[in-house]
Amino acid sequence: MDPQARAAAPGSATRRFLTGAGAVTLGSLVANIAAYLLHLPASRWLGPEGYGAFAALLSAQLLVAVPSLALQAVVARELVRGVPHEALRSLGARVALLVALIAALAVAPVSHLLDTPVLATAAALSPGPVLCLLAAEQGLLQGAERFRALAMVLALAGAGKVIPAVAVLAAGGGVGTALAAGAVGVAGAWLVARLVAAGVGRSTTTRGSRTRAGGAVVSSPGVTAVLAAGQVQLVMMALTSVDLLLARALLSPEDAGRYALGAVAAKAAFWLPQAVGTVLYPRMADPAGHRGAVRSAVGVLLGIGAVVVLAAVVAAPLVPAVVGEGYRPVTGVLWAFASLGVTLSVLQAFLLSTIAANRTVEAGIAWIGLLLTAAAVWAVPRELSSVLGATLVVVVLTTLVAGWRALRVRPA
Repeated sequence: MDPQARAAAPGSATRRFLTGAGAVTLGSLVANIAAYLLHLPASRWLGPEGYGAFAALLSAQLLVAVPSLALQAVVARELVRGVPHEALRSLGARVALLVALIAALAVAPVSHLLDTPVLATAAALSPGPVLCLLAAEQGLLQGAERFRALAMVLALAGAGKVIPAVAVLAAGGGVGTALAAGAVGVAGAWLVARLVAAGVGRSTTTRGSRTRAGGAVVSSPGVTAVLAAGQVQLVMMALTSVDLLLARALLSPEDAGRYALGAVAAKAAFWLPQAVGTVLYPRMADPAGHRGAVRSAVGVLLGIGAVVVLAAVVAAPLVPAVVGEGYRPVTGVLWAFASLGVTLSVLQAFLLSTIAANRTVEAGIAWIGLLLTAAAVWAVPRELSSVLGATLVVVVLTTLVAGWRALRVRPA
């Protein structure tokens, strides 16, 4: 690289990061807003009983979506390392078949557990395999650092799931019909994503492809790699919910409701900077840039987190005016809820780095942290501040240990 190009590179890299993060944030925001908006017409048109079944089945649908999250991470990592896109799409097909089998076997038990019709339950679980195929395309786009295209696919997938379901509900359709329409919409999003990502293997030169050209032997990953990444995604989901579930069980109904409101701030602080990990993940998967990318991700997350916590401090006095005097006790600890969300976002970055480095065994730290969080919450007094304090302390310690390990581990 000549001196002029070298001087321009840092600024260019910063612009690429900001552009990519902005695009992914916008795409994710569209998808999330669409998902939330689905509940408004559903609750109105289905009535309390129908909406209860609809919401329960949407929650069950999240379980079959976990493998797709892991698959996207594995595909992005292996593309960076030089695995051909045909092999990665084949991996996506194998995982989709496995998820299809599991979903088929789960229909009857889930229907019985949730007391929902069998056909409606089948419609709710049917997107699982297609989500895996879609995740493979998203992983190809992420690994190739085509973040604008990835953002478009994310937004399209969110809208594709929601718009057909809303249309069916508006026409008087029931729970099962609406869920089936959403599944068709997801399939349509996958077909579009397939077209968008079709040129990834041919038109984009990734770090991994350059390494492969230099003589490195790259083997195609198997389903076990996705399962290993899946347990990392699973523990992260559990860590973001365990305190709220225990608060519901241990606190008084009033304090449990207040804790649930504070948890909204934690979730917002956790989800707001999700694009940071998405954009920097391909660099984490590059052995040469792994540690630098992890440090960059943590630095950006802490910077965003400081702003979020400060915003929580400023906004806290408005809580009673917005949601009622009954929630006034939350005002003094809203900053702590925001801090918990920020810490979880940093922990997620460290866990993503273990997937990127193909060292998912390091997620054992997070599983231990999950158990310690549950034990700590169970041991402290049954008070809102005690439950929150215990959760925050254990999550901070878990994050510090996970970070120490993440910066020492060498990519496989």
